[in-house]
Amino acid sequence: MSNEKHKKNKEKSKGGELHQVVKGDHATLTTNQGVPIADNQNSLKANSHGPTLLEDFILREKITHFDHERIPERIVHARASGAHGYFELTESLEKYTTAKILTEVGEQTPVFSRISTVAGGSGSIDTPRDVRGFAVKLYTKEGNWDLIGNNVPVFFIQDAIKFPDLVHAIKMEPDRGFPQAATAHDTFWDYISLTPESMHMVMWIMSDRTLPRSLRMIEGFGVHSFRLINEKGESTFVKYHWRPVLGLQSTIWDETVKISGADPDYHRRDLFEAIESGNFPEWEFAVQLFTQEEADQFPFDHLDPTKLIPEELVPLKVIGKMVLDRWPNNFFAETEQVAFCPSHILPGMDFSNDPLLQGRLHSYHDTQLFRLGSPNFHQIPINAPKCPFSNHQRDGYMQMDQPVGRVAYEPNSLSETSPRETPLHGFQSAAITELGEKGRIRPESFSDHYSQARMFYVSQTTYEQAHMASAFVFELSKVEHLHIREAMVGHLRHIDQDLANRVAAGLALDKMPEKPISAAIVQEFEPSHALQVIGKMKDTLKGRCVCILIAEGSDGDVIKKIKDAAIEAGATVKIIAPKVGGAKLADGSKMDADGQLAGSPSVLFDAVAVILSVDGAKTLSKESAAIDFVRDAFGHLKAIAIDDGGQALLNIAGVKEDQAVVSAENVEAFITAAKTRQWEREKSVRILA
Repeated sequence: MSNEKHKKNKEKSKGGELHQVVKGDHATLTTNQGVPIADNQNSLKANSHGPTLLEDFILREKITHFDHERIPERIVHARASGAHGYFELTESLEKYTTAKILTEVGEQTPVFSRISTVAGGSGSIDTPRDVRGFAVKLYTKEGNWDLIGNNVPVFFIQDAIKFPDLVHAIKMEPDRGFPQAATAHDTFWDYISLTPESMHMVMWIMSDRTLPRSLRMIEGFGVHSFRLINEKGESTFVKYHWRPVLGLQSTIWDETVKISGADPDYHRRDLFEAIESGNFPEWEFAVQLFTQEEADQFPFDHLDPTKLIPEELVPLKVIGKMVLDRWPNNFFAETEQVAFCPSHILPGMDFSNDPLLQGRLHSYHDTQLFRLGSPNFHQIPINAPKCPFSNHQRDGYMQMDQPVGRVAYEPNSLSETSPRETPLHGFQSAAITELGEKGRIRPESFSDHYSQARMFYVSQTTYEQAHMASAFVFELSKVEHLHIREAMVGHLRHIDQDLANRVAAGLALDKMPEKPISAAIVQEFEPSHALQVIGKMKDTLKGRCVCILIAEGSDGDVIKKIKDAAIEAGATVKIIAPKVGGAKLADGSKMDADGQLAGSPSVLFDAVAVILSVDGAKTLSKESAAIDFVRDAFGHLKAIAIDDGGQALLNIAGVKEDQAVVSAENVEAFITAAKTRQWEREKSVRILA
């Protein structure tokens, strides 16, 4: 390569990267063998849009070392819950693929799904502000298909070589070992402030999407573009989506913080109880399909994993559903030992040249080899295909199979029954021509880091925008270094000036920071309603939980009316009393309780009814847990039903009434209000950025 070409590639390779100026001497970044590294931002590709090359020893060393950093838990996605179920195809994609799972309508395929947080360890809480991993293993007739994504459709980085740096920045700071499962610290925001490609992802993290009410109420995205291949060998790009039948719902930050103290296993318990009660979680399975010619017309590069394809541009096509209907028999044997690899695909499928996906194809398999201790991890029951499988791979730690015969190779002439390749029905890669100059080159089409971040922000409701601004203020308020806070506000100016103003005011900055130099002009995209949470919430009580707070002397008839109406509307109902043994009602009967007041705060429920005698209210007025119960229910924008005693408790707690604080006699009004949050109330109970 000429010096001129080398210089040109070096300039193009940075992809809009911001590099901090370091004063004084600093160490040279090298491989573990001492070889200086010229480019730590881009993997080696066949061409600027090409696949990642196996010869990239820098990428392989860096990723492999990262894969082996935790013993024995996962480095990321360590905290998770999983369940068994099935996938059923409702519309065939025979036009696009030969994969039977996507062509045989009505066929039910066993699945195991694992939903996880990203940043925390296996003992961390369920409810941090964090992305949720959404992984599904489908045990198909043609082998296992692992579809591994998140509840967010984009990612932080554009190239897999940067993943170890990202995770090192987001994890606990290594010199102090905290914070656990949190992004509100210097190393994370320092890295983000120097990585403008992360801006779109950061907007999603600061949104209500990362505070889910339940794992049953999150979307799942495959993130990357994949390929489907039909019988003619023609390929079509595809993006995968899981959409919850219960709809989206999130919690409020103050509520989330209190949930983590009241029940660190909140999401796991919710999923377990839903399955145990027969209210099986269900998701629609949808795809976005598009050709290379259509992709060429997009105002962004679909191979860039920091970009999404708006549903208004390529509509979703619902083709199936997934139902989770069985909890694991043993948490460790199944949820902990399950091994997902994006390289596990089927005939009729293939990969795109997304550089993040290309690195994952190596990294996940390498991780499982180390974490599960053997190349035979596929023989663990939770990982084993449910279709026949055979090959000539032998021996290794924990080999459970006992192959017979003298032949362990192919081709051979000594065995008529040994496994052999099947050219007609076996896996075939898409016939794609790759041209161009090999190098560590970031495509120029990857250089727009702000346009979709802006699209996401302007697509939100005013309530969600306020939550995002407040989330930025909270997170950056935990950052010790002023220059990092200023740098992030500068980035926000590219996204939305009003957002930057709100965050700057919340941080009490003396002056507005300068915008960083942008690698590309910010484009104006149309807002997308599909990107909201509040706007997409379903008007339903299905999957939600209503609490009825009782005490000595409560009216049993009123309790029954509310309970029956909530159950008929699809909700679960929990009775909470000062003592776990329950309470004696006004008619002298005993009502059992599902929980004790002090251990069952209102943050655990979606709506509350406070049914008390006047004497019961006076007694509870001396209990801070009761005062907090009604104050938090109001402050977290929930519907509240009250009788005379409930009214007395609200008066003592200083809770004012609004249209969603209704008489217990008006059960219909309570059920209607309980189906949503009272967003107009928020401005009266909370100061947001």
